[in-house]
Amino acid sequence: DHRDLHRVDRRQRQMCIETALSFALAQLGKPYIWGGTGPTGYDCSGLMMASWGKAGVSLPRTAAAQYAAGTPVSTSDLQPGDLVFFYPGITHVGMYIGDGKFIHASSPRTGIKVSVLAQQSSYQGARRFG
Repeated sequence: DHRDLHRVDRRQRQMCIETALSFALAQLGKPYIWGGTGPTGYDCSGLMMASWGKAGVSLPRTAAAQYAAGTPVSTSDLQPGDLVFFYPGITHVGMYIGDGKFIHASSPRTGIKVSVLAQQSSYQGARRFG
């Protein structure tokens, strides 16, 4: 039955999202390392690549390439697991975790942390993977 197949796809996608989210959240407090892809520290796009990679979804290495590769999502339709992008030229990325917040490898000073999306004037858009 075609409907059962769709339900399985949706359930599998939800499991991928939960895997990517839980991996990202487990990195909270780790250091920001420029060019870092883990496991001791990450840069912004390295954290997204590793998180989604844990869910079996391969992402490009840079924030700009991730932005180009994903499916566009409106801010009003954001769901946990969606990637949120910042700055003209797309030089920063984080993962939406729900309730208006996102996790990201912020900077060498603050490391991997959770921030409020509405407080980011540099927000450029979101993309969906998985």
